[in-house]
Amino acid sequence: MGSKNSKLGLFDSVHLLVGGMIGSAIFSLSGITILQAGPASLLAWVLGGLILLAYGLQTAELASRYPQSGGIFNFPAQLLGKTREQGRLWGWISAWAYLFGCIAGAAFSAIYIGIYLGVAFPALGSLQVPLGLLAVLLSGGLNIARFRITGRATTVLTLFLGGTLLLFAIAVFSSGSWDATQFVPFFTQGSGGVTGFLDALPLAMVAYGAIVALSFLVGEVENPNKTVPKAMAIAMAAVLVFYLTVLVATLGLVSAGFLEANEGLRYIPLYAAASFLPKLSFLTPLISISAVLALITTMIVTMALAAHTLLSCAENGVLPQFLAKTGKTSGSPLTATLVVVLVTGLFAAFPQLTNILINLGALCNVIVVAIVCITVLASRKKYPLLEADHFRSPGGKVLPVVTLAILVASYVPSILQGGWQLWAATVAYYLLGMLLYRGRRQGL
Repeated sequence: MGSKNSKLGLFDSVHLLVGGMIGSAIFSLSGITILQAGPASLLAWVLGGLILLAYGLQTAELASRYPQSGGIFNFPAQLLGKTREQGRLWGWISAWAYLFGCIAGAAFSAIYIGIYLGVAFPALGSLQVPLGLLAVLLSGGLNIARFRITGRATTVLTLFLGGTLLLFAIAVFSSGSWDATQFVPFFTQGSGGVTGFLDALPLAMVAYGAIVALSFLVGEVENPNKTVPKAMAIAMAAVLVFYLTVLVATLGLVSAGFLEANEGLRYIPLYAAASFLPKLSFLTPLISISAVLALITTMIVTMALAAHTLLSCAENGVLPQFLAKTGKTSGSPLTATLVVVLVTGLFAAFPQLTNILINLGALCNVIVVAIVCITVLASRKKYPLLEADHFRSPGGKVLPVVTLAILVASYVPSILQGGWQLWAATVAYYLLGMLLYRGRRQGL
């Protein structure tokens, strides 16, 4: 791109989104979804993509009406609640969930960077935590320098990652080892049984979280009312093709039963699949290198979104004003980024927290999507007529209502089966959030 003040066009916007989405999930969380649902995990990934596309379109509608960066706070604050204070509370509930979703995504990406490098290069096996922390510092530094909108670098990296995924799939399909019988039975191989794909849905949704990056950075996008929705549709279609191709290839070699018996390979499923192809030994280090680059890309995007969320909350008086400080030359949210680096690093330093990071982060993302759906319904009620200069997502009221219904249905099995630890962690996290909110509102 040109100068630091130039706007993001369609080309750069698509590659920003694709680069953000091709990251931690396909290289790591895909193994957990296979463990839970077996071949039916494909349904979770398709459904997750559709839900997040709907979420992205609805967020774009809100962003076109309230074009402020950090909109995850501003949207519900403007439209929910009968009073300004109630709206601000809704904004904080949404922002608090989104904040953890972003930080959790960055933290387990850092953890997996250490895992991939440790597996691919045995000499680094004892340095997994330091490598993860180094990745956090690197991503934070690049965010301060606004590296995330460097179009040429994003394009090259995205093409490399896409090429690696396609090469992996072609190598698997042409190896003679891919086994179609592994897809039978389709629904009952995973640990979640027939409804396992619903258990896997929140995790699959994590893969597409960066679809809303343009909405939250709408002030940096050229002609956002047209560019944002078009870029989302193109990016989602491209990423979904990549994901399904890679997942079908992986499922032909790696089963849910295999991952159940080999716990250490659950978080590196593509590496596990490549290990079944000894004649293609180049694949395993290539996948490891690609995974590290993809994970760093994800970290850059998610940490940037977390910092913008903190910035927005500070600008609205919900968090201390020092979090609204920006860099003199880059204009990036300097103090907020440093806080995100610190918190992400603390989580990344304890790999034993991986499961809670994954599950609580996924649930927080679901909470955010649900609040956005409710906010869109409120917006449609307040503004029933479509103005010429505002984007409106297709489907009318059906889109947010159906999205909400699917989200609720996806959590019914886990609630009935008793996932109390996750809900306890969620309650504890929100109690902390409410203490911060009330303390700030009372001037403490």
